[in-house]
Amino acid sequence: MAALPLLDLRRLETDRAAFLAQLRAAARDPGFFTLTGHGVDPELERSVVEEAHRFFALPEAEKLAVQMVHSPHFRGYNRAGAELTRSRPDWREQFDVHAEREAVPQRPGLPAWTRLQGPNLWPAAQPSLRPALLAWQAALSRLGLRLLGAFAEALEQPADVFHPLVGEEPGQNLKIIRYPAVAEGEPEQGVGPHKDSGLLSFVLQDAVGGLQVETREGWVDATPIPGSFVVNIGELLELASDGYLRATVHRVLSPRGADRLSVAFFLGARLDATVPVLALPPHLAREATGPEADPENPLLRSVGENVLKGRLRSHPDVARRHYADLLAEAR
Repeated sequence: MAALPLLDLRRLETDRAAFLAQLRAAARDPGFFTLTGHGVDPELERSVVEEAHRFFALPEAEKLAVQMVHSPHFRGYNRAGAELTRSRPDWREQFDVHAEREAVPQRPGLPAWTRLQGPNLWPAAQPSLRPALLAWQAALSRLGLRLLGAFAEALEQPADVFHPLVGEEPGQNLKIIRYPAVAEGEPEQGVGPHKDSGLLSFVLQDAVGGLQVETREGWVDATPIPGSFVVNIGELLELASDGYLRATVHRVLSPRGADRLSVAFFLGARLDATVPVLALPPHLAREATGPEADPENPLLRSVGENVLKGRLRSHPDVARRHYADLLAEAR
């Protein structure tokens, strides 16, 4: 495989059956594809990229004022090396935004994952960042839900089969990310090999490149194509389809010579949902081999528990400050 499959979402209207077959095949193997014809406003894209560059150019003190360690909800800024993948630091600085919702008042007996919901942190020095990123998050949520509906049809399911998972409050996580250029011989883990934990992921890349997908033939570059998104299947869709759809390991290599900027959006399930197993038709069920199991990172069907587990592993500084009670219980 020399390149990822290329899908044009406009064909969902003009050649529906062919598009759905192509979508089902791409999401099964390799579990990644490049999406064009998605209809997201290019002016909004330009604005978001501009705001991202402005944010990363802020003085360090302004960025640290909204550092993630200040948020019990895992929102805000992280310096390069602060987030871990498989216990190793990722060499990227980033700013995380989730669904803008009120914090859940805590009382005895509430599941710990309810502490994940809450407001975002926003830099006082850049008030234009908030409307741009929330507009992008809304646009990508609409795109993600539309594509999720296409997956329901491609898997020969009722149109609303995923509604219990997303409802009116799907999981939303947006990251603007800067990968600093590194010199020859320096560590090259921009992001270590991993799978995404949600439903669908959408990555807007600049021209620098570095995103790679692990296929049966080895690592394949997700070549940047202007006006497109790299889309991949998350572990929740792998769980729901009993392994028919595939969440694929991928990584980002640190760039040489020039920094890399990307904007990633992750559509997830609502925190209080439980992932079902879809009743696939026999000709598809025969090809569902079950989700892959990782003894060191087991997948949980309780969405909230699964998300909290991932956040605690990836952000140990936030875990120590805001979830010390859970760490003590685990010990």
